[in-house]
Amino acid sequence: MRMVDIISKKRYGGQLSREEIDFFIRGYTMGTIPDYQASALAMAICFQGMDYREMADLTIAMVKSGETIDLSRINGVKVDKHSTGGVGDTTTLVLAPLVASLGIPVAKMSGRGLGYTGGTIDKLESIEGFHAEITENKFIQLVNDNKIAVMGQAGNLTPADKKLYALRDVTATVESIPLIASSIMSKKIAAGADAIVLDVKAGSGAFMKNDEDAEKLARAMVRIGNRLGRNSMAVISDMSQPLGFAVGNSLEVKEAVDTLKGKGPHDLEELVLTLGSHMVLLAGKADNTDEAREKLVESIKSGRALEKFKSFVKNQGGDSSIVDSPEKLPQAKYKIPVPAERDGVVSHISAGGIGISTMLLGAGRSTKEDSIDPSVGVVLRKKIGDRVKKGDELLMIYSNCRDVDGIAGRIRRDISIDSSAEKPELIHKIITK
Repeated sequence: MRMVDIISKKRYGGQLSREEIDFFIRGYTMGTIPDYQASALAMAICFQGMDYREMADLTIAMVKSGETIDLSRINGVKVDKHSTGGVGDTTTLVLAPLVASLGIPVAKMSGRGLGYTGGTIDKLESIEGFHAEITENKFIQLVNDNKIAVMGQAGNLTPADKKLYALRDVTATVESIPLIASSIMSKKIAAGADAIVLDVKAGSGAFMKNDEDAEKLARAMVRIGNRLGRNSMAVISDMSQPLGFAVGNSLEVKEAVDTLKGKGPHDLEELVLTLGSHMVLLAGKADNTDEAREKLVESIKSGRALEKFKSFVKNQGGDSSIVDSPEKLPQAKYKIPVPAERDGVVSHISAGGIGISTMLLGAGRSTKEDSIDPSVGVVLRKKIGDRVKKGDELLMIYSNCRDVDGIAGRIRRDISIDSSAEKPELIHKIITK
């Protein structure tokens, strides 16, 4: 078998066999297939695409390229949730303890943020003492004992994906849906989940800027998951503006706690309940999503979900007193309001623009080596469809530097005020089998 023949076959629109895909992934991982041939195949896939069988074969080949996490020692159906990223995406911090409070094991492997997409680990580590660098045995023990644990991505999971992703990043092939779908699903499957709920974002702050591309990606991932024996579904949710109000690590932790108390932003709570309902359903703890939602709502009202969050934080070394004393979270020195410059209705908020501004404040990383400031960020006071008067506070900047005029100017350009506007729909579509 020759790599040049595989490249040529895909270049002319042919379907690659499982053996050809395995040959490519094995050779590229081992270094016997050079970057220039791998990039040629990636470009051919970018132009010609792949069918669902090819995507599933590519996914499982990448899974087999490295280690996998064995969660069989955890009792119950392990349901994982994956978000394609966004601005102010605090769902895991709320969703994980909420679902775990119903006795469903949540064994979550999460990463750190890069760019303006915040990482769950970064957010949790803004809680003093919290650490996600735990052993696999400790991880499994915590889930069995308390139904929830979060650990950093460890071990040699999907090395082929890491290598291929780095290549795609410099060869203009990142946008290929087959390559995106197989990349995401290979990591989810290697992490050992029995079932997978996918939150696919669509909008200016998402990787998929429109509903059409978001649906293509969602359907591809759902088909891959189900072909490989993982019960999978997807929710396409809005990212035309930040989710919730807070964007920034400790600010998002506080907002997550507020949501677990039943006092959070409506859109964050609604997305959590939608995703959580499907997680409960896939775990076999409800007959339908309405019943699942009722159970989740009751857990918030009763305080069980909040208590689960406290025990989760404490078990991983964190100071759980931040739940009742949020002032113990890292605090920025300065709070600078950004006022509206005219009367009207907020008609547009660039989620991506707000994300970049918070990154410039220090809440995100431009490179993997950058450190982050957990105390900084922004908190929106108005969302799309809200009426404002001149001088009303659009958002508050939290900064450790007094001079934020440049960032405030960026933010003003990212928020539009017109005579009227409709609130965007949060849930665009739900994709099941």
